[in-house]
Amino acid sequence: MIDRRGALGLAVGAAIASLAARAQPVQARVPRVGLLVSETLAGQARRIDALRAGLVDRGYVEGRSIAIEVRSAESDYERLPRLATELANSKVEVIVAFGIKALAAASRATSTIPIVIPATSSDLVALGFARSLARPGGNVTGSTTFGSEVMAERLEILKEVKPGTARVAVLVNPANAGTAPTFRQMEASARASNLAVRRFDVKSRAEFGDVLAACAKARMDGVILQDDTLFGEANAAELARLASKHGLLGVGGNDFAEAGGVIGYGRLDVELYRRGAHFVDRILNGAKPGDLPIEQAARFELVINAKAARSLGLAVPPDVLLRAERVIG
Repeated sequence: MIDRRGALGLAVGAAIASLAARAQPVQARVPRVGLLVSETLAGQARRIDALRAGLVDRGYVEGRSIAIEVRSAESDYERLPRLATELANSKVEVIVAFGIKALAAASRATSTIPIVIPATSSDLVALGFARSLARPGGNVTGSTTFGSEVMAERLEILKEVKPGTARVAVLVNPANAGTAPTFRQMEASARASNLAVRRFDVKSRAEFGDVLAACAKARMDGVILQDDTLFGEANAAELARLASKHGLLGVGGNDFAEAGGVIGYGRLDVELYRRGAHFVDRILNGAKPGDLPIEQAARFELVINAKAARSLGLAVPPDVLLRAERVIG
């Protein structure tokens, strides 16, 4: 049996406990960012690390002040719609799309959750993902490199390295929404230079061997790779090996030359993905993606693999070597 003093003590203790509970700081909700990757996680590791580094630069600590959820299609593009829907349904604050295929899937999954694409060669306005670069207006923002201009420059460099070039193969991924408009513009550039370009569709890594063999059989003077995650870091070495095997002068992104291809020209993906954290940070702090201008990549790098060129019996002209930021071998 509890006497009056005991009851009073219990009442006071309960009151103090109640006040203490109310005085405890409310745990702030950790913002969640979803990464939607179309290719393998291993192949996109440098880009993922660059994005994470950019978030660290801005004071985020993963697991404490930000949570990152990753969904990867592992190069099976048919999985992208389901993975995008999973992220949308999980109510992440931002989706970061790794490439135009991921962006297309994310855009179909949600028109309200902000989407950031750190780097794409596609024209986001022409494809309907934004109203303009200055004011996108919807739920998509990020950076673009306008792939048609990059591809035209790759064509010019190929001609300089191999004078007399007449026929050039262009490897494209038909799943990339920017493929058709980019190739049309490339055809126009080729006609102006009295060149013939031929499109070769590649849907997966498993098709690399057959497609490169077809390019050689068609007596192509060289091969240019589209800016697409399929032809990026994870598969660059295999593409370089096959191009060399068939005696084809190849031009791709920087990772292509680093992996053994002759010429690499393009955007600096690691920089752009690190910069992608800027868009994520702005959105998490209240900015609307439609108000954040889509940036245009300003830095491009030319990499020449002189060793690979010599293996094909090519001497890279001195003026091309002088323009290169890096010369390998």
